[in-house]
Amino acid sequence: MNWITNYVRPKLGTLLNRRETPDNLWVKCGECSQMVFHRELAEAQQVCPYCSHHMGIVPEERFARLFDDGEFEVVEQPDTLADPLGFRDEKRYTDRLKDARRNTARDDAVLIGKGKISGVVCVAAASDFKFMGGSMGMAVGNAVLAAAKAAVAAKAPLIIFSAAGGARMQEGILSLMQMPRTTIAVQMVREAGLPYVSVFTHPTTGGVTASYAMLGDVQISEPNALICFAGPRVIEQTIREKLPEGFQRAEYLLEHGMLDMVVDRRKLAGEIGKVVRLLMRLPAEAQALPGPDGKTLSGIVEGAEPPKSDKA
Repeated sequence: MNWITNYVRPKLGTLLNRRETPDNLWVKCGECSQMVFHRELAEAQQVCPYCSHHMGIVPEERFARLFDDGEFEVVEQPDTLADPLGFRDEKRYTDRLKDARRNTARDDAVLIGKGKISGVVCVAAASDFKFMGGSMGMAVGNAVLAAAKAAVAAKAPLIIFSAAGGARMQEGILSLMQMPRTTIAVQMVREAGLPYVSVFTHPTTGGVTASYAMLGDVQISEPNALICFAGPRVIEQTIREKLPEGFQRAEYLLEHGMLDMVVDRRKLAGEIGKVVRLLMRLPAEAQALPGPDGKTLSGIVEGAEPPKSDKA
């Protein structure tokens, strides 16, 4: 027996068998600075339980809470030319795309899903702000067009969750051309007599705001979302005046008639369900109501009176 057997070997065994402790078990809220356990935050749909600050959420998590039972099928999107202008600034555009795809595990900023919301077949598209700030390039334009075509084919309402920092500068004029393209996509849905619900998330700015995001039959926003074309700092520097408190935030736009509703993310699925059933001229979603003798009556339309008992 020697110091290698008695000391070094046990020490090496301890180091090699040591379990790694994840460093992402707790998330610090950017608004109130409270530390939130990651499971609690996921259960609350990335909404801080202390101050109700709405953090970013990926499309897959959003769809899991939006569609009935979390079930949806992914709608395929057409392939897009990766680097039409051969653009390069500090990095090649192709390298930026590779980094974004590796970090988000998606081809571009938008995911399209098809499923039922409150029993109504719907098509939904959601932007991922983590993918190059949700910027609108050719791929995003193609995604909005694909979502619109899928909605028309299925005779289903279209719901789009917007989150964007504007146009994708690496694609130049081709990025700006997506504004009329997505506007035409919305018009296709409208001409088919189908509803389009636009949902704003933080932030929604630039060309997205100036095109399909502002064309909804019903405009809904998550709380305190920044919604604008040019940001408040740019406007203040341009007009050299102090802007009103909360300028360009969801509540300010609701007060000034540019939004129809501001809805907490945890209630969003239910509210969207009510809206699409109303716009599709369907009765309110059937719910189970208490019947006579305490028994449950199923298939009763919400708001309707339960049938009378056979007893006199």
